Amino acid sequence: MKLAKDEIALPNNLACPGCGASLAMRLALKALGRDTVLVIPACCWTIINGPVGKNYAGVSVFHTAFETTSAVASGIKASFKMQGKDHINVVGWAGDGGTFDIGLQSLSGAAERNDDIIYVCYDNEAYMNTGIQRSSATPYFAQTTTTPEGKDRPKKDLMGILAAHYVPYIASASLAYPQDFTKKFEKAKSIRGFKFIHIFVPCPPGQKFQEDKTIEVAKLAVETGVFPLYEIIDGKYVLSKKPKFVDITEYLKLQGRYKNLTEENIEFLRQAIKSKWEYLNKRFNE
Repeated sequence: MKLAKDEIALPNNLACPGCGASLAMRLALKALGRDTVLVIPACCWTIINGPVGKNYAGVSVFHTAFETTSAVASGIKASFKMQGKDHINVVGWAGDGGTFDIGLQSLSGAAERNDDIIYVCYDNEAYMNTGIQRSSATPYFAQTTTTPEGKDRPKKDLMGILAAHYVPYIASASLAYPQDFTKKFEKAKSIRGFKFIHIFVPCPPGQKFQEDKTIEVAKLAVETGVFPLYEIIDGKYVLSKKPKFVDITEYLKLQGRYKNLTEENIEFLRQAIKSKWEYLNKRFNE
């Protein structure tokens, strides 16, 4: 599958150098096309899209309150349907704080109603644009400004939570695999009902790595088994890419947020990956 040549997201936006969230928008819009409306709450993309008078996304954007992304997207989609404009994609586009934490109630409501929207969580694993505070997407042992000794709780299983809503389509995607990434957005666009896509977007200042390592970090997240790529289609789990299970130290050593890990911590993470994949493999074989 070739990527579309049409560049909808505009260059010279206000993202940090090496920003994974900026590249995620560029790829997503290549698949979604220009008939798309974005609903964006407080998050990095509120800044990236520019001040009043600027719109680097290149499509219509509705900025909304933190907790209301899904409710607003559902309302806009309902309005389009009444106007006979059902072909327009309405996409909630929020970070992990606005999805895993503050926006979870409206996300659950839209999923339970099976509202015909696409909800995208671009996950950089903390509240990156307000000071790098921990979110419930922050993984075990990652240092943030509110977990300076490393987080002592696991990352919330949001894919599992959405699966419990019995929606038509759920997927995880990575910047390191753009064909798979855009294929999943194409599929989401073609399905009626609620769709959820979870993207891991490395963040150089928040995860503390060199800005030219974004894709390397994204790829190692997949190849170590930290961020599995799969779909849940009408309840059926489908593996997108089997990892090579590269040792997790290759992923950890690139990121300053893990600089204080002990050998005991690293072994704990290896076992956590093993447990996660034992669970997922059962789902893939059902």
